[in-house]
Amino acid sequence: MKNTIRTLRKELKLSQEELARQCGVTRQTINAIENEKYDPTLALAFKLSIQLQTRVDELFSYEEEKK
Repeated sequence: MKNTIRTLRKELKLSQEELARQCGVTRQTINAIENEKYDPTLALAFKLSIQLQTRVDELFSYEEEKK
C-alpha cells in the first residue's frame, strides 16, 4: 500500500521517533510503514492521519500488483 507518511512527516518537521510516540508505536513501525513493508491497522491509520493533519484516504492509496 502506497503512502505519503514520510513526506507529510517531514513537512511537519517530525522525526520518526516523535511520530511513533504520538501514535503509541515504535520508531521501527513507522519506518516499516513508510517503506511499505507493513500495512497499519485501521486504528493506527487514523492515529497517523490525525497527527499528520490529513485524512486517511489522502494518506494511503492502494495499487494492485501487476502480474
